[in-house]
Amino acid sequence: MLRAAVTGRSVAGQVFVLQVVIVLLLVISAAVAQVLQVRHDSDTEAANRSLAVAETFANAPGTAAALRSPDPTAVLQPRAEAARKATGVDFIVVMNTDGIRYTHPKADRIGKKFVGNIAPAVAGGTVTEHVNGTIGALVQVVVPVKDSGGQVVGLVAAGITTAHVGGAADQQLPLLLAAAAAALALATAGTALVSRRLLRQTHGLGPYEMTRMYEHHDAVLHAVREGVLIVGGDGRLLLANDEAHRLLGLPADAERRHVLELGLDDETAGLLASGRVATDEVHLVKDRLLAINQRPTDLRGGPPGSVTTLRDSTELRALSGRAEVARERLNMLYEAGVGIGTSLDVTRTAEELAELAVPRFADYATVDLFDAVLGGEEPRPGTALRRAACAGVRGEAPLYPLGERIRFVATSPQARALTTGQSVVVPRLRDEPGWRAQDLERTDQVLAFGIHSMITVPLRAGSLVLGVANFWRAEKPQPFDAEELALAEELVARAAVSIDNARRYTREHSMAVTLQRSLLPRSLPEQGALDIAYRYLPAQAGVGGDWFDVLPLSGARVALVVGDVVGHGLHAAATMGRLRTAVHNFSSLDLPPDELLSLLDELVGRLDQDEAPVTGASVVTGATCLYAIYDPVSRLCTMARAGHPPPALVRPDGGVEFLDVPAGPPLGLGGLPFETAELELPQDSRLVLYTDGLVEDRERDIDEGLGGLRDALLRTPGASPEDTCRTVLDRLPARPSDDVALIVARTRVLGDDRVAQWQVPSDPAAVSEVRASVTRRLSDWGLDELAFTTELILSELVTNAIRYGRGPIGVRLLRDRTLICEVSDRSTTSPHLRYAASTDEGGRGLFLVAQLAERWGTRYTPHGKVIWAEQPLP
Repeated sequence: MLRAAVTGRSVAGQVFVLQVVIVLLLVISAAVAQVLQVRHDSDTEAANRSLAVAETFANAPGTAAALRSPDPTAVLQPRAEAARKATGVDFIVVMNTDGIRYTHPKADRIGKKFVGNIAPAVAGGTVTEHVNGTIGALVQVVVPVKDSGGQVVGLVAAGITTAHVGGAADQQLPLLLAAAAAALALATAGTALVSRRLLRQTHGLGPYEMTRMYEHHDAVLHAVREGVLIVGGDGRLLLANDEAHRLLGLPADAERRHVLELGLDDETAGLLASGRVATDEVHLVKDRLLAINQRPTDLRGGPPGSVTTLRDSTELRALSGRAEVARERLNMLYEAGVGIGTSLDVTRTAEELAELAVPRFADYATVDLFDAVLGGEEPRPGTALRRAACAGVRGEAPLYPLGERIRFVATSPQARALTTGQSVVVPRLRDEPGWRAQDLERTDQVLAFGIHSMITVPLRAGSLVLGVANFWRAEKPQPFDAEELALAEELVARAAVSIDNARRYTREHSMAVTLQRSLLPRSLPEQGALDIAYRYLPAQAGVGGDWFDVLPLSGARVALVVGDVVGHGLHAAATMGRLRTAVHNFSSLDLPPDELLSLLDELVGRLDQDEAPVTGASVVTGATCLYAIYDPVSRLCTMARAGHPPPALVRPDGGVEFLDVPAGPPLGLGGLPFETAELELPQDSRLVLYTDGLVEDRERDIDEGLGGLRDALLRTPGASPEDTCRTVLDRLPARPSDDVALIVARTRVLGDDRVAQWQVPSDPAAVSEVRASVTRRLSDWGLDELAFTTELILSELVTNAIRYGRGPIGVRLLRDRTLICEVSDRSTTSPHLRYAASTDEGGRGLFLVAQLAERWGTRYTPHGKVIWAEQPLP
């Protein structure tokens, strides 16, 4: 076989001879290049060495002076010979500027003229020459010798034959030839192996036989009436016969291009690019149905890729078309199931129905609903409808616009569908007088626009008819038929269920919103201790259980409360209302924050017990609360929290901190005490109370939210509470995922000029002195009109404290929005209002106080009690 390859009669033999010639040429070229390179390197090395020796000798100390001596040869000849032997050059010649030698390796040439070009060196330059001397080819360099003044006083020439610095070529040439011989042997062996493999693949055929075989193969390939494609492993088209070009409509330059770039449909191109096995797969390519078979070419060690055959099966077009239509309708119904009703919004659900139908089923689609349905109520037949959704393939069709109130006439297809509950198909609108009677001018415009056929389907949910869906055709000339009517009814039936669900949710949401708004404070009570602003944002999913309150207390104090009931909907809103009412009732007892939270905790526990028999399971009402009391006289703020985020404090200088209030358990757990924290707040401090919806959601944890709140508060130094609320909420979405309640309260101080207090001895005689002091202070405040009633109130309260209480007894007057009188003692017994009999000598004091004061009451302190009474200022 190798002999046949070497003879050159086959393709393998010709390749073998060609490759051997190429290897020989490469070896010869490498040898010549090596010799030339060595010679060039030798010349360069000789020039560099001669220049270095000449310049070194010319610049050596004493060279210039020796040239001016009476006998330069005697001085320079020994030096030159010593330098020549040390450096390995062939000669070092020192001469004057006329070229007369002073030194030479051969003494008989001293005194003779130097052979070479010295003019550039006399001018101060350097001369490098390649000459053939008596000792062979050499390189000589001539350099000037300059004195200290820079004047050329002589010349130095140094030279060396290239044979002394070369010779490497002679040494390397045998090695090069040996390497070339080895390379030639390896290349010959490799070429022989390649030729042997090529010989096996061509089966020993020569060029002529190969040409004939290819021509025969090409003729057969393009003559068959079946498309043939060969695709490489990289997805590029390697071969396509004429039939494949015709069936697929391939471009003329399709070969060598990727199959995804040939303009084929996605399914066919994907099949060709995948290389997977396919058997009689039917694909609709342009206007032909093609049966495609595909097999990989590397099953038995062949090259990677695939071969594909195509058969025209256009006779199956009608069957395939019907199957495609059926599949499209099934896909549409599937998409209706997952794409209609994605939100619990009636209008959005109607829009989803219209968007799904256009353009796959109709060119235009409209949905008309009763107004009551849009508001969440049950439809009221006989009332007008409103256009809730509209979609089209182009422009604004002359149909009723979105939002238009429509009252259909009795003869219209829509009115018939609403009355009978049955769908109506109008193949040709031009021939439908009942439809045209709705609005002659508008219907003429619709017909002129090109709309020619319509289907009207009532939106039925059980026994309720919510409205009608209308499908219009304009682009496709064929009218709607019975099969399309069935598809429209199926689509509308699925959409009607979603619209009814959205309607029910809208009704429940409206009820919950109404309940929640009725439970939250509509306005803040009047008080003078705090300047307050507040915000409430409902959750995106509906109402929740967040609440807040501002509660005026006795002694000009004010209580702030924020709370959060876990969950959303009616139950959360109702629970919130019960807790808010409980806080109102407990606050009227003037309880400390920790005691009030304890009572709330017991209440939530009872609520859970009440719910358990109803639901049949253990119910835990999750709730948190923060309760704070601010006293404008002492500037003390006492607060406690039950599982609630800590409040923030913005100091007058702009600094922000989160107050260290002990974190009690959430309400309803029971058995654990609550702790209070008491802080003294500077005037004009801003106390920020909020619920967890402000600082926590699914996308961020509470630490990140607290950091964002701190940053927002730092940007509001000196801002009013209203501006602070606006800045804090600007970083939230319009509809957050959880409720947000926010209170910002700026502290005020009731100054010493508006507070008066006295200590009263436990002696009835001291009452008159207190009355006199009070009268003087009221006169100073310009409240002489209240002197008489205030004296009566204080006389009764102080007398009761002296008679029934324990000292020390204190009296305090506060001039705030009202005039507040307070009497304190160390007793914990509380007086009670009662009706005295006509024969009783006492018992009418508190009745008199209740008649004269606007409000009165008792609050307990750690050291006793305080009885107070308020009078309105004139």
